[in-house]
Amino acid sequence: MKRILGLLLALYVPAASAVFKCTDEKGVTLFGDTPPPGCGNVPIYEIAPSGHVIRRIDPTPTPEQVKERAAEEARAKKAALAAAEQKRKDLALLNSYSSAEEFDVARERNVEPVNGRIASAQDRMRELDKREEEINLQIASMKEAAKSKKGGDEDFEPPGWLSANLERVHKERANLTTGIARYRKEIAELRAKYDNDKQRWITLKASKGMLEAQDAQVSDTAKKDSKGY
Repeated sequence: MKRILGLLLALYVPAASAVFKCTDEKGVTLFGDTPPPGCGNVPIYEIAPSGHVIRRIDPTPTPEQVKERAAEEARAKKAALAAAEQKRKDLALLNSYSSAEEFDVARERNVEPVNGRIASAQDRMRELDKREEEINLQIASMKEAAKSKKGGDEDFEPPGWLSANLERVHKERANLTTGIARYRKEIAELRAKYDNDKQRWITLKASKGMLEAQDAQVSDTAKKDSKGY
C-alpha cells in the first residue's frame, strides 16, 4: 500500500509543478524544473501545468543593451517633449488668429519697420556718396595746385586728415551695405515665418474637428481607465 502511495506521489508532484521552457540560440527547445543553463541569453517562460504562461523571464541585458535601451528611452522622451511643444504651439497659433488674412496683416506690420531701416541706410549711403565726391574733388584740386607749383604731381600725397575722412566714408559705407543685407535677410525670414504659420494654421483649422474628437476620445478613455471600467 505504501509503495503504491509513493508511486502516486511521484507521478503527481512533477505534474503539479510549473516548468521552465526556452528556445536557445541554436533553436533547441529546453525544459527544466529550474531555468535551464542553456537559456542564459534568451527569454525563459515559466509554464503552469495547465499550459498557460505564468511569466516571462528576460535575459540579463549586456552593457551594450543597457546603453542602447537608455538611448532609446532618451529618444522617446525627447520625441514626446517635442510633440507636446508642437501641440502647445499649434494651440497658440489657432487661438492667435481668426482668419488667414490676419497673417498677411501681421507680416506686413512687422516687415514695415525693417523696410524703414533699409530706407534710412540707403539715404545715408547717398549722403556718403556726395561726401566722397566732395573729398575726391578736394584731393583733385590740391593735386592740380601741387602740379602747378612743382611742375609735376608724382610725389603728391593728400593731407592725412583728408585721407582719414575718405577712409571713414568707405568704412561707414561698408557697414551700411552689411546692415542692408542683414535687414533684407530679416525680411525674408519674417515673410517665410508668417507664410509657414499661415499654411500651418489653414491645415490645423481644417483638421480641428478631427483633432478635438481624438482629444475627447483620449480623455474619455482616460476617465474610464481611472474608474476601472
